Amino acid sequence: MDKALWDKGLAARKSTLGAEYVEKSLSTADDFNAEFQDMLNEFCWGKIWGDDRIPPKTRSMMNLTMLAALGRMHEWELHLNGALNNGVTKEELKAILHQIAIYSGFPAGVECFRIARKVLQERGMK
Repeated sequence: MDKALWDKGLAARKSTLGAEYVEKSLSTADDFNAEFQDMLNEFCWGKIWGDDRIPPKTRSMMNLTMLAALGRMHEWELHLNGALNNGVTKEELKAILHQIAIYSGFPAGVECFRIARKVLQERGMK
């Protein structure tokens, strides 16, 4: 493991997803999934999210569209919060949701709008 990349990934992960969420994921890791948590920090968050050729806000926007297309709605909600943490505005989110509906299908758009309304309300952004 590259410790510097792991640390860089941990910082990026906490910045986007929130320290509380990440700390819970790490503190509940066990022999079965601890190695996976390390892979997430080092490769996903350190190597990929740590590549500053794409800013975090843009990367968040990309993730929302990909996760919607894949139907990964639990992860979509998590990354919606991350996108908002990374500066995605409500108006940008609306445009992203329209893009999702056109390219991933209206059922995906309906589900993402449902989740977005819930998240925006929870964050006091409704």
